[in-house]
Amino acid sequence: MTDLGFDGPLYILPFDHRGSFQSGLFGWKGTLTSEQTERVAASKAIIYEGLLAAVAGGVPKAHAGILVDEQFGAAILRDARARAFLTAAPAEKSGQHEFDFEYGDDYARHIEAFSPTFCKVLVRYNPEGDAEMNRRQAARLRHLSEYLHRTGRKFMFELLVPAEQAELEELHGDQRAYDRSRRPRHMVDAIHALQDAGVEPDVWKVEGLDRTEDCAAVVAAARRAGRAGVGCIVLGRGEDEAKVESWLSTAAGVPGFIGFAVGRTTFWDALVGWRDGRTTREAAVTEVARRYTRWCQLFAQRAEGR
Repeated sequence: MTDLGFDGPLYILPFDHRGSFQSGLFGWKGTLTSEQTERVAASKAIIYEGLLAAVAGGVPKAHAGILVDEQFGAAILRDARARAFLTAAPAEKSGQHEFDFEYGDDYARHIEAFSPTFCKVLVRYNPEGDAEMNRRQAARLRHLSEYLHRTGRKFMFELLVPAEQAELEELHGDQRAYDRSRRPRHMVDAIHALQDAGVEPDVWKVEGLDRTEDCAAVVAAARRAGRAGVGCIVLGRGEDEAKVESWLSTAAGVPGFIGFAVGRTTFWDALVGWRDGRTTREAAVTEVARRYTRWCQLFAQRAEGR
């Protein structure tokens, strides 16, 4: 086995969203003008400054990290690296159902140019889903995994396990029921299947789980067969603050969960206020810092008690 893993804690502020910024935040379709691109980049600068403010306010710098894309965040990635922050950059095309590389076969050059602490992928993988698609995804991901470990880089794998249509129908369209009754088992099976296909992340970034025993099962899957150093972090999925707090609190109580990556719940409301001219830029930065600091404190307090 390669020397996989990352100690943590890992308090990631992810804002590598591309499609959801263009169309969701600003309502823009198609290729952006240079002014529109600058406007998206300016919104991301607010989020980054929120992180810097949180660290100035006492969040431990050694554990604070950003996940941002090259398209809108190249300057931020360079600045964060110059300041010795943990950085992560995505390798996937945005908004695709099936994983593929943003820069095709040229992915390595882009990773080397920014040299982030982590190369991150977002993958939708339901083991009960399209077997052919899962195979294609796993093959691409194995290439990336091997390249990263060969070149001494860290691999962060964001695993989303969306319900298959038939599953949702069985549950009468109840997403919460799927999250509780089906998704935890699928997550474990997906991790096993990907590992068996030669995909070896250092950190699994996973959807929140309601039950401690489900968190423990995911850690056991991530760390099986000698992968003792592999960590898990919990993502926010754009849920409200109460739901994110519940997920963080549950995960933080389980050894092997080393942190979180909560994006939209941290910054979305602040950016919408700024976009609409209802709040100043400074107020938006302060709100991002407040929420991010809250997650850090919550996770640290809960992890101390385990």
